Amino acid sequence: MAPPAAHAYCQEKAAASGSSFYYSFRFLTPERRRAITAFYAFCREVDDIADECRDAALARTKLAWWRDEVARLYTGTPTHPVMLALREAVEPFHLPQEAFEQIIEGMEMDLERVRYADFAALRLYCHRVAGVVGEVAAQIFGIGDRATLKYANKLGLAFQLTNILRDVGEDARRNRIYLPREELARFNVSEDDLLHARMSENFRDLMEFQYQRAEQTYAEALALLPVAERKTQLPGLIMAAIYRALLQEIRRDDFRVLDRRLSLTPLRKLWLAWVTWIKG
Repeated sequence: MAPPAAHAYCQEKAAASGSSFYYSFRFLTPERRRAITAFYAFCREVDDIADECRDAALARTKLAWWRDEVARLYTGTPTHPVMLALREAVEPFHLPQEAFEQIIEGMEMDLERVRYADFAALRLYCHRVAGVVGEVAAQIFGIGDRATLKYANKLGLAFQLTNILRDVGEDARRNRIYLPREELARFNVSEDDLLHARMSENFRDLMEFQYQRAEQTYAEALALLPVAERKTQLPGLIMAAIYRALLQEIRRDDFRVLDRRLSLTPLRKLWLAWVTWIKG
């Protein structure tokens, strides 16, 4: 058993983020809730390195340490509170070591690349930082059909596409542009427009295109979920309801994402979580 302090650390890390993911955890059994909270805390730890560490060499060193810590997790000798909490989830929920390594690889991409030529290149990044996360989460929620992993991976992609759309301005201020260059050119929007927060009809058209692709990805993901798996995968469906509502709010706000970061209120997130849970 992990020491109580390890689980307390993970709980604090998850709650502090204010993420929509946290609202779906509340409806799980204690064992699954501890596991998903620890996994989410791991994702926050490595993501914070990529986002907040300004020294790329130091960030790589820190991520290399986490890669070693993943190896220690699978030999039963982790040292970090997050990994101590995760140790008791690895075997019961069949969590693959490769998944943790791929997530770290995704964070390393943020240190090496701040532009993407086309959607194919961006999709690899999304697979590592979100699709794989979806697969691990689905395994913790409980799967009886391997087809559920395809649903979970695609749902993770939808979440990441929503994040990219929401964070266009915030990312640009960090000199990161996740909108593919090919699509910027297609809609006659320059990188300079993003870096200087210049709104235009061309930009709105570009955002509408991003919105439609994200919406289609949600629809495709939900169509992949086996009916028999819906009950166990309700936490993911709660996340989908919250993220999809956010996506629609961004559109209603006329895609004003260059100088602000739109979010849903905690009360609305809780309401969406409750309604989705009741519907089953």
